Amino acid sequence: MSQGGAAAPREAAKRQDQGWAWMVLLAAVLLQGLTLGFPSCIGVFFTDLQREFQASNSETSWFPSIMVAVLHGGGPLCSILVKRFGCRFAVMLGGLLSGVGMVSSSFCKSISQLFLTAGLITGLGSCFSFQAGVTVLGYYFVRWRALANALASTGVSLGLTLWPLLSQYLLDEMGWRNTFLIFGGILLNCCVCGAIMRPVELASRSPLQSPKPAEEPGRRAEGAQLSNGASSPHPELQQQTRRTACFQMLQKYLAFDIFCQNKGYRIYTIGVTWMMMGFALPHVYLVPYAIQNGVEERRAALLISIIGFINIFIRPLTGLLSGHRVFTGRRIYLFSLAALLCGLSNFICVISAEFSVLIIYCVILSIAMSGIGALTFQVLMDVVEMDRFSSALGLFTILESITLLIGPPLTGLLVDITGDFHYVFYNSSFFLISAALFMGLSFCTLEKKNKLKEASKVPLDDASRYQYSEMPTEPQSESQSSPAVVYITSI
Repeated sequence: MSQGGAAAPREAAKRQDQGWAWMVLLAAVLLQGLTLGFPSCIGVFFTDLQREFQASNSETSWFPSIMVAVLHGGGPLCSILVKRFGCRFAVMLGGLLSGVGMVSSSFCKSISQLFLTAGLITGLGSCFSFQAGVTVLGYYFVRWRALANALASTGVSLGLTLWPLLSQYLLDEMGWRNTFLIFGGILLNCCVCGAIMRPVELASRSPLQSPKPAEEPGRRAEGAQLSNGASSPHPELQQQTRRTACFQMLQKYLAFDIFCQNKGYRIYTIGVTWMMMGFALPHVYLVPYAIQNGVEERRAALLISIIGFINIFIRPLTGLLSGHRVFTGRRIYLFSLAALLCGLSNFICVISAEFSVLIIYCVILSIAMSGIGALTFQVLMDVVEMDRFSSALGLFTILESITLLIGPPLTGLLVDITGDFHYVFYNSSFFLISAALFMGLSFCTLEKKNKLKEASKVPLDDASRYQYSEMPTEPQSESQSSPAVVYITSI
C-alpha cells in the first residue's frame, strides 16, 4: 500500500517533466512575448496618436501607463480566477480580452477611449494570460521547474525585440488604426497557447500540490447552521461574518501585517515603489525623444529592440551570477547597483541625442534593466517567509502598479509645461538613483543591526537566507513545494 502511494508521485513527476510539458513551455514562452513584451511597442505610436487626437504628452502617456499598471496590479484578480476556473480558462479569457481591446482601439475616436480599450481591457487580458501561464508551469514541471521558468522568461526579451520592429513596419505601411486591428488578431493567439495548457490530473491528486486551503470559519459556521435546517444567522452576525471574510481575504492577498512587522520587506517595497516612478519613463518617451531630435522613425523604433535583444543574453547571466553562494542573502545590493546604473545611464541621453550615442545608452540601460528584472522577485524571496510570499507579492505588485500608472503622465505634464524632453531623463534618474541609495544604505544599516542582535542570541539555521526578515524560516524543500497560484510580474 505504502509502496503504491510512493510510486504515484514519482510517476506523476515523470510524466510532468517530459512529453507534452515541453509544448506547454513553448506556449509559455509565446505568452510572455505576447503579453509582457507588448507594452514596449507603444512608444512607436506616441507621435502619431498625439497628432491624431491633438493630445498633449501627459494625455498620451496615460494610455501605456494604464496598460502597464493593470498588467502589474491585476494579480490578485487573476489568482482568484485561476483558483475558481483553472489556468487554461484564465489564459484563454485573457487572450480574448487582449484581442478585443486592441480591435476596439482601432475604432477609437478620442484618446480617452484608448484608456478603456487598449489600456484597461488589453492590460487586464495580458495580466490574466501571463500570470496564469506562469502558474501552469508549476503543474507541468517538477524536476526542471527552475529551468522551465528561466526559459519561459526569454519570451519577454523576444517580445521586447520583435514588437517595436513589427510596429514600425506596420505603422509605415498601414497606419496606426490598421496596425492595432492586426495586433488584436495577433494577441488572440494567447487563446491558442491556453488551449495547449491542458489540466494535469495526476498533479492535482499527488502530494506535489498543496492541499486545498481551509474554509473560512465564518462561512463554515454559517453553512453548518443552514445544513442543519436552522434559520439564517442574525443580520448583525451575518454582517460581522462578511467583515471577517473580507478581512481574511485582504490578509491573504495583501499582507499589511508583513509590511508593518518586517522591516526588510517594508524597505524593499517602498524602494521599488518609488523606483517605478522613473523606471518606465525611457520606454514611453525614448522613441518620441529620438524622433524629435531628427532620428528617422525606423531607427528610433530599433532602439527599443536593441534593449530587448541584449536582455535575451544578459538576464540569464544575471540570474546565474546572483545564484552564486557569495551573493546568498546579499542580492539586494546587486539589485541596488543595477538600479543605480539604470539611473546614471539616463544622463547619456542628456549629453547627446545622436543615434550612435542613443545606441550606447540602450546597451547600458539594457544591462541595468536585466539586473533589475532578474533580481526583483529573488530579493523579495530573501526578505519574506516563503509561506507568506504570495500575500507579500500581492501588496508589492499593487503598490508598484500605482507608481507605474502615475509616473509617465506626471512627467509628460512637466514636458508639456517646459517643452524640454530632457526632463524625462532627469526625472527617471532622480527616482532610480534615490531609490537605489535608499535601499542599499537601509539594508546595510539593517544588516548591521541584525548582526548585533544575532551576536547575543542562539544562532539560527541558515539565517543568511532570510537575514533581512524579522522572523527567519526554513525554505520549503523541493519535494514539498507546490505550484501554488501566485500572481507574478516580470519587469
